[in-house]
Amino acid sequence: MELLTREDVRRMSDNGTRGPVVVNKGQTLTPGARDWLAAHKVQAVYPQGREEGNLPSPAVYRTPSGATLTEKPEHMTHLKGNILVPKDHPRIAFRGMIDALEAETLLTQRAAADYPKLVAELEEVLSFVRNFIRCDVLDEPLQEVRLCGYSAAQLREYSHYPDKHLGQPHFLPSHTDSPALLAVNRLRTLVRQTELSAYAAFKDADGAVTRGDIILGLNRLSSLMWIMMCKLKGGQYERH
Repeated sequence: MELLTREDVRRMSDNGTRGPVVVNKGQTLTPGARDWLAAHKVQAVYPQGREEGNLPSPAVYRTPSGATLTEKPEHMTHLKGNILVPKDHPRIAFRGMIDALEAETLLTQRAAADYPKLVAELEEVLSFVRNFIRCDVLDEPLQEVRLCGYSAAQLREYSHYPDKHLGQPHFLPSHTDSPALLAVNRLRTLVRQTELSAYAAFKDADGAVTRGDIILGLNRLSSLMWIMMCKLKGGQYERH
């Protein structure tokens, strides 16, 4: 009998982004694999019928305090695996902010349609943002921050001194600015809100940060937004 583990079904479903997972004759899912599929809402199908080991067992959920539940209450959701938390849990709120950030990035791309290079850079931003959920759910470290050709240190330096590096001084946005610039500015503010949400989600009882990589990534992402705004203001993006 071939055992399909949590790592197997994660790979087969492309990290939970596609399904169903096909379980063939002679294969069986480990309990951890079944929990992972349930948590990520990925269906398992059995073309040749279920083996005995694949028969469903009563669902058992747990809370961070150690309590067990046989059914999932509507006011709770998955934190990871079979661990349930209230929907207003700080890490769930953070994931909601990431979802909103993805949506706003797409709208910003539409607003910037006349600037092909900016749209391409925002596509890189979108991939970067989507990776935060993976890092949170799977407890993976965030990749080294490098966005649109800038290192983390350069993002901080250029955003602090745009006059020196971009030939454009700091400025206050105005309603007379282009729709693309105003859209990037709105995206920038949402990145800052998401950074605050991340701090609430990843701090311990003493206020120490447990996921400094995620908070750093969001901080440097807001720096990139300001760099984009300065480049738009200075006419450094070619218009299509």
